[in-house]
Amino acid sequence: MNEDNGKAGNGASRFDWVTERSACSLPKVFTALRAQVEADVKTRNGLRPGNSPYEFSVKEDNGEFTVLLKAQQLQQSVVFRLADHAILVRDDKSNPMFEVTAAFSDEGECRLKVNGEERDFWQVRRMALEELMFRGL
Repeated sequence: MNEDNGKAGNGASRFDWVTERSACSLPKVFTALRAQVEADVKTRNGLRPGNSPYEFSVKEDNGEFTVLLKAQQLQQSVVFRLADHAILVRDDKSNPMFEVTAAFSDEGECRLKVNGEERDFWQVRRMALEELMFRGL
């Protein structure tokens, strides 16, 4: 066991994989993703120039949350929904953008998978929100 970070290593007999694996369940990943997205929205709103005609917000609903862009003549959004098998990411017309699943790695880390490729949480957030937050603004 690597005593410095508590993650699995060679002969990691004391690594608490059960607790770590439990934290990698889809509902817990969804909750963590929502908190991180809320922080992203707060940061992005803080980067707007003074008197900006647009604003970002997060709205929660039953089993999903929506990131909204509101401007004078425009409202767009990205929706994250917790389903049985994945976190579904959709645009404001309900078109699928991608699906996210959780994977517990051999290194004892919770990783996200999109289209079969492992991603970090920030990469998933960027994939979902970059166009909404930065296109033409």
